[in-house]
Amino acid sequence: MLQHSLTLYLATVLIWGSTFYAIRFQLGEVAVEASIAYRFLLAALLILAFCALRGRRLRFSPRQHAWMALQGLMLFGANYVVVYHATSLLTSGLIALLFSTIIFMNIALAALFFRRPLEPPVLFGALLGLAGIGLVFWPELAVLDLSSDALRGMGLALTGTLIASIGNMVALRNQQAGLPVVQSNGYGMAYGALLMVLWAGVQGVPFGFDPGAGYVLSLLYLALFGSVLAFGSYLTLLGRIGPGRAAYAMVLFPVVALLLSTLFEGFRWSPSAFAGMLLVLVGNVLALAVGPRRGVAAAPARPAAAVE
Repeated sequence: MLQHSLTLYLATVLIWGSTFYAIRFQLGEVAVEASIAYRFLLAALLILAFCALRGRRLRFSPRQHAWMALQGLMLFGANYVVVYHATSLLTSGLIALLFSTIIFMNIALAALFFRRPLEPPVLFGALLGLAGIGLVFWPELAVLDLSSDALRGMGLALTGTLIASIGNMVALRNQQAGLPVVQSNGYGMAYGALLMVLWAGVQGVPFGFDPGAGYVLSLLYLALFGSVLAFGSYLTLLGRIGPGRAAYAMVLFPVVALLLSTLFEGFRWSPSAFAGMLLVLVGNVLALAVGPRRGVAAAPARPAAAVE
């Protein structure tokens, strides 16, 4: 049992950590909205087919579908549009590091919407995280060049993370209303893909497809591994080791992403970047040490990447 749980944990961390790099292969000829639609439509079909084969409930009321559509818009649509664009401006490792701040955002928004109390270790962890991000991006912040790609990418990544965190609050509301997690995410992914198609149509964005190996393989990896297998592994961990310990996967996946950026994207470590990364990770650990006991930080923050 312990060895199997460790395998699931490592799979979750490695897959989530690598999805940010895989996103880079989705950028280029195909519009971002189209790539996101392809990814989550494929993932939704797989999840809903699994539910049908296992005899799980698939019929819900129009009101329940509306809430699942809102979850899909936030978690599997709007946030990814922003994160994909951010990935064109920053290395994937930095995007993952910024996305890990969803831990703080989840706790803050849960306090706002669900009246969950904020505790001192969480606030201190958030301050450490902000200080760490400041150190990582210190060269850009020092010159206040707001037009730089790094700061624009940072702004986009944090915006996408905030949208995903709002999606987490919708997912938490749906769970409290009795909607099953797997089916909610399956339908949510389908609605997210549909909304991307509608948005692209309104904006006049063409729906093309790149038959190249890089695009196709990364699309399959993101849909099958990032959106289905990692999610399944994480849900299994929640049941086996509890939300508190399972949520620490969100601390480790940025490390994997940064290592990949170092190997394949030419990311260069500076003393301030290294110190900043450590501060962000320590801040996340402090937040998780308190948050999961109330079921907030451990909400399904990364069913599709993560973001990842």
